[in-house]
Amino acid sequence: MGVQQNKIAVHDLEVGMFVSDLDRPWHQTPFPIQGFYIRSQSDVRALVSHCKWVMVDVAENRDSTKPGNETGRSFRRSSSNRGNGREELQLPPLSIREPVSYQAVTPLKKELKSSRRLLDDAEVALARMFASVQTGQLPDLRPAADIARKMVASVARQPNALLWLSRTRQYDDFVYRHALNTAVWALVCGRQLGLNESLLSHLGVGCLLSQVGKTALPKDLLAREHQLNPEEFAVYRSYVVKGVEMLEHTGLSRAVMNVVQGHRERHNGSGFPLGLRGDRIALLAKVAGIAEFFESMTAPREGQSPMTPAKAVALLYDMRNIEFQEDLVEGFIQAIGVYPTGSLVELSDGQRGIVVSHSPERRLWPKVMVMQGRDRQPLKIARIIDLAKHNESRPASEALTVRDCLPHGTEGLDPSHHDVTGAESRWSLNNLISR
Repeated sequence: MGVQQNKIAVHDLEVGMFVSDLDRPWHQTPFPIQGFYIRSQSDVRALVSHCKWVMVDVAENRDSTKPGNETGRSFRRSSSNRGNGREELQLPPLSIREPVSYQAVTPLKKELKSSRRLLDDAEVALARMFASVQTGQLPDLRPAADIARKMVASVARQPNALLWLSRTRQYDDFVYRHALNTAVWALVCGRQLGLNESLLSHLGVGCLLSQVGKTALPKDLLAREHQLNPEEFAVYRSYVVKGVEMLEHTGLSRAVMNVVQGHRERHNGSGFPLGLRGDRIALLAKVAGIAEFFESMTAPREGQSPMTPAKAVALLYDMRNIEFQEDLVEGFIQAIGVYPTGSLVELSDGQRGIVVSHSPERRLWPKVMVMQGRDRQPLKIARIIDLAKHNESRPASEALTVRDCLPHGTEGLDPSHHDVTGAESRWSLNNLISR
């Protein structure tokens, strides 16, 4: 049995069909990835509002060539199959009270300077706080609150700066990096959802402190976080409860503690420590949870190959209403893009580089800093290509697109050797972040 594509009118679509192509460019639609299963009538309605026809994948059978019969039917993946047998849970759409609309008001180059110092200060503050709780002392949490406030302000002004640095800088300790990067992903997502700055600050503090319980776990266990047997995993998952116990008498707000306690809970009740599900999980904890999961999938670890951001995005999209609420998944993808800032990519003409930023309206056409030419030879001076602008007046057959998302550490793609804002600037990234 093979696979073929059939053209079908959108009004004839059914739940379970796999849509593999549209009658218009994907970047002109709200669908976050190319190719998806129709999970509900709302998906059909969304397609009806944007397309007249689509292509669906169907199974070929040598006994029949009719795509509409039972032996040649469109692929259907039941909710049990899509999540490897895990339960799917649907809730009413998220409702954010008085959502805030943020605008990027600071250029990336300018925001990078303050963001670089901010992450340095954050790592020092985390080291001191984690050391305090590890020895049983009540930590001074004012530095964490100050760091979170500055991170919120930075993300509100220009979300790509902290994303860029969190993806490209080196850290002294994996736990600190995980906490900091989780906070960055979460704040960028919260910004997209329209959370006000007060809520974003609670979210940021909660993410920074969410990993504090890991200071009570053996270091060798943390080093093998994704390779634990059942007994070791039972010990590992205790870090959440340990973290709550370490922080319960520090005077933190309920909102912050919800993040610390709930960031490993999952939408369908498969998480820990309490197995909460659906609306029983606090909103900020849900945002922190999806951010922490994404960071876990994409963060480089010694001796392990991380998932590329594009694959992690596709995985998240397939986990809608299973481990993560659908609205949050789509909001997260809208916030970070299909190819998040800091992703190494290869373009359709063979050039290679790193994603500098993206536009929610052009998720598949980010702005890329090209560091290697078509011949894979390094460029002395990197050049910025805004794929959306580059393709604006070109026919689809001549469009320059992202061919693939490359693994972390791909040889010859070190952004610190190049200009982050294009050849016109006389500042290299090394000079920029060290001033």
